[in-house]
Amino acid sequence: MELEYPDGLRYLDSHEYVRLDGEIATIGISAFAIDQLGEIVFLELPDVGDALEVGESFGQVESTKAVEDLYPPVSGTVIERNQVMIDTPELIADDPYGDGWLIKVRVENPDDELDDTLTATEYRAQVEGED
Repeated sequence: MELEYPDGLRYLDSHEYVRLDGEIATIGISAFAIDQLGEIVFLELPDVGDALEVGESFGQVESTKAVEDLYPPVSGTVIERNQVMIDTPELIADDPYGDGWLIKVRVENPDDELDDTLTATEYRAQVEGED
């Protein structure tokens, strides 16, 4: 199966993605991560109002194969979490870059936040080297 890595997103090597729209960042996990994890059975996400820092875990995704920490590509404050994905985490695989988003964050310094992320091309090259 051909996995997608949309060009308008930025990626972490830990397989989270971010879509930045002004100062609002939508964060989720890549199709590659979902493919590697298998069926997702549990999702732990931060509460609205929680502060996130790059490099510090903000939650966990659990599958039938593994439990993985989630890391934010940006720092900021959680303004929304996707309750549908918390209640039915297996749906993340259906549309990871659309309805399967995990959290939305208000970013403090949008211009500086994406310096340590990968473009879709860079991320594709990295993960296809892991296969």
